[in-house]
Amino acid sequence: MLNKWELIDDAEKRLEIVAEVTRKLYFIGDSPILKISALTGKGVHKLRPVLQDAIEQYHRRVPTRDVNRVIADAQSRQPAGHGVKVMYALQGATDPPTFTLFVNRELPHTYLRYLERSIREAFEFGSTPIKLRVCAQRSEEAHACPGVKNAPSTRRRRR
Repeated sequence: MLNKWELIDDAEKRLEIVAEVTRKLYFIGDSPILKISALTGKGVHKLRPVLQDAIEQYHRRVPTRDVNRVIADAQSRQPAGHGVKVMYALQGATDPPTFTLFVNRELPHTYLRYLERSIREAFEFGSTPIKLRVCAQRSEEAHACPGVKNAPSTRRRRR
């Protein structure tokens, strides 16, 4: 939010300021930049809808089948390589949205960012922070991620 926007008369200077804010806050993603004037009230009406949208994104719940579909699509578009694969994924929490990925091997950090971006774009999370937990599945354990409910079991049942 850029306050006192009415004090900047020059259009080029306004563009420079927006570009500089975007450059310095690149890590926030596609957060909206609101230009307001608390003195005159100009632009203040835009604040409430943006806040409501951010709150809705923060509390958003995504069905497991949809999370797995997005992860599968992302993996088919760009495989991780070296046999690394996300076997199963689920959203374990909201506030912030937290996704747990069950993998057969450790995921490269760059690939993890790619999967986060895929989730963010598919479910329109915007600039809402997203947490990704990565749990390695091992055949001798139910899962290597304690405290995660509804995790797929990899134990073989005796018949």
